[in-house]
Amino acid sequence: MPVAVGVGIYLFGTHHTPNYDNGLFGAHGTAAVDLKARLSTALLGLALVQLCLALWMYGRMPGARSAPRSVRLGHRVLGFLVLLFSLPIAYHCLTTYGIETTSPRVAIHSFTGCALYGAFVAKVIVVRSRRLPGWLLPAVGALLVLGVVLLWYTAALWALNGNSVPGFSSV
Repeated sequence: MPVAVGVGIYLFGTHHTPNYDNGLFGAHGTAAVDLKARLSTALLGLALVQLCLALWMYGRMPGARSAPRSVRLGHRVLGFLVLLFSLPIAYHCLTTYGIETTSPRVAIHSFTGCALYGAFVAKVIVVRSRRLPGWLLPAVGALLVLGVVLLWYTAALWALNGNSVPGFSSV
């Protein structure tokens, strides 16, 4: 199922005709790119909070006492909100640009975007399963955070930094 989600997004993105006139919450063109970069930066912050809550829940937060029960609920609610918050950004990327491979940065961003939602589905499956090994949940959660970081680095930071990030040319 997770692979099907990622592949489905990829197939849509490669067979959809990009519409560069699409807007995001009323912003178009470079204003939409700037808005997505700022929203993605907020999303990155929420993902890092998610990571900290997970570390706290599993007793991996140095110097922290045991997590109260409310931390689990907060982690679950925030995770759902992070997913919802990401959807307008992803929808705009997919319908405006589709899947592009015009440069390594853009290709990494496109493929990571497809994989992110597959990883989310994988995490939901792992959370609900009692048969899978215990190490799988933190591994999939780490992949989600890594995906958000990589998406932010290859697009939001790039846009906020004058179309440049270390490791990629200005394409």
